[in-house]
Amino acid sequence: EPGIYRILMPAPVAADPEPEDLALTVLFEDAHLIVVDKPAGMATHPAPGSESGTLVNALLHHCGDSLSGIGGVARPGIVHRLDKGTSGVMVAAKHDRAHQGLTGLFAAHDIERTYIALTRGTLTPERGRIESRLGRSTHDRKKMAVLKTGGREAITDYVVERIFGLPAKAGGAPLAARVACTLHTGRTHQIRVHMASKGAPLLGDPVYGSGPPAGSVRDAIAAAGLTRQALHAAILGFTHPITHEPLRFETSPPEDMTALQARLETL
Repeated sequence: EPGIYRILMPAPVAADPEPEDLALTVLFEDAHLIVVDKPAGMATHPAPGSESGTLVNALLHHCGDSLSGIGGVARPGIVHRLDKGTSGVMVAAKHDRAHQGLTGLFAAHDIERTYIALTRGTLTPERGRIESRLGRSTHDRKKMAVLKTGGREAITDYVVERIFGLPAKAGGAPLAARVACTLHTGRTHQIRVHMASKGAPLLGDPVYGSGPPAGSVRDAIAAAGLTRQALHAAILGFTHPITHEPLRFETSPPEDMTALQARLETL
């Protein structure tokens, strides 16, 4: 509306992320690449709302100037990413040749990537493949969605490893499940969207949760201290792009997911 407005401009922020001495769990490191176990709550690279305290800031401190520059000023060494709320195994490149080699492996889907998810309810059948097109939601541009046309191909294999809260009556559904998801593509929020599209969204997911779980499951989430989507990148396997050595790394879910599963097992 017409009138006089005061506009306050924030001070400019430097484009180059600063090295920060942050705790970093290193699983493997050589002159070419570094593999880490990223904690939940740490963003992969600087972005609005997460300008510092990211994995990039930690890697800049740990690796110095050796990170690959292909990823750009804000994403040195970054070949792939995990959501801020997702924990697990990640690899970063220390020079451009390693970066190009890893990028080629990801582009060819020649990477072993398996995630552990705790879901509301379970999937039927207990083992299967989800194939769809994923892209920006037409209703909310901040979300991804399964699309009938457009988007990009997304393929997830899944196996239901455990179910929790067995129904007391015939025809009832379990309250929760532990699901292993293997990625054949790496689209944004792929597992979160695929699980939700099958009626089994990740527990604790603030974006794709689509309704609260049963009261006993909500209590278990609160008692376990889970404040994020229950998703952990457990396995990352690939051929070293320089030495051609086969590498495979596996880590267990962190305490919040472990504690939640222990409580779900008592339902």
